[in-house]
Amino acid sequence: MEEQLAENGGRTADAAVVHAWPMTTPTAGPTPGPTPGPTFETIRYEVSDGLAIVTLDRPEAANSINLAMGRDLKDVAIACDEDPSVRAVLLRANGKLFCAGGDLPSFVAFGDQIGVQLKRLTTDLHAALSRFIRMRAPMVVAVQGAAAGAGLPLAMAGDLVLAGRSASFTMAYTAAGLSPDGGSTYLLPRLVGMRRAQELTLTNRRLSAEEAYEWQLLTKVVDDDALADESLALARRLADGPTEAFASAKRLLWGSLGDTIEVQMELEAREIAANARGIDGSEGIAAFTGKRKPVYTGRR
Repeated sequence: MEEQLAENGGRTADAAVVHAWPMTTPTAGPTPGPTPGPTFETIRYEVSDGLAIVTLDRPEAANSINLAMGRDLKDVAIACDEDPSVRAVLLRANGKLFCAGGDLPSFVAFGDQIGVQLKRLTTDLHAALSRFIRMRAPMVVAVQGAAAGAGLPLAMAGDLVLAGRSASFTMAYTAAGLSPDGGSTYLLPRLVGMRRAQELTLTNRRLSAEEAYEWQLLTKVVDDDALADESLALARRLADGPTEAFASAKRLLWGSLGDTIEVQMELEAREIAANARGIDGSEGIAAFTGKRKPVYTGRR
């Protein structure tokens, strides 16, 4: 799968130290408390006022993905996808690193069952990534420290991706004698082009946050100490927006990778008509013509 980043005294050898995420979400004034929801072994999950916050929570293992986290990612993605109150998702991580990829020490423990166990792990991981990409709610990803191995496609699954200035990005798989997973061989060529995808995959080149932005892996680079607040503010803005229009836009953009222009335009016509007939579409048009701020409900 991928290289487990080496740590020394709790610090990754070549990753810059960034601010750890706060255990509580900063807010601007009173807001409704988080809605009780499913609990997970390796992930913290809460939903508050339309915003689901998913926090990877294995900081002692660089948030690397073991069997438990694979299952948790699949289940939390389903929770986000199936909860009609979720209008946006923020994916972030606790600790200094976003995600170091696969938990290689746990792979050693698989012994001669490693093939079976990795198929179980990738089945769960791939189900999670597919649902994050396909769900109606837009997802913001906040990356601090390193996103390596499967941590890279996990970040790429976001609709909007913010990174701290000291973040880094690397495929890392072949450095451990493994081939890529997590849909990275699908996503990378489409985001950065085939030649750059080949370079990242075969040489394990480590990109800085600024390089990742230039290569179109990121939406924005922010100062490390601003990452938590800026990603939260962006996710909150999306949660207050026209959710069904966002869902239509997501479907259209992903579908464009395989459709002809004629098919794409027909789908665009159907989606815009359906949204215009709906509650939020009607509100958006009325607000624009009435020169006021729209109040969206997240319903079509």
